[in-house]
Amino acid sequence: MTDGDQQALREQLEALKSEHRDLDDAIARLSETNPVDQLQLRRLKKRKLQLKDRIEKLQSDLLPDIIA
Repeated sequence: MTDGDQQALREQLEALKSEHRDLDDAIARLSETNPVDQLQLRRLKKRKLQLKDRIEKLQSDLLPDIIA
């Protein structure tokens, strides 16, 4: 993997982390409203989990392979 590829992955990782934090805030705000829109809340939580999985995958891709 070239340095340019790694930099692109890092930038993508930061963008995903930012979106993940934004979803945290949106979920918290939505949870405070009455009545709570359960469908929207489920959609936001599902998206947040998808982002978490993608973040973990990118972090894994950025770690160098270590030969045991």
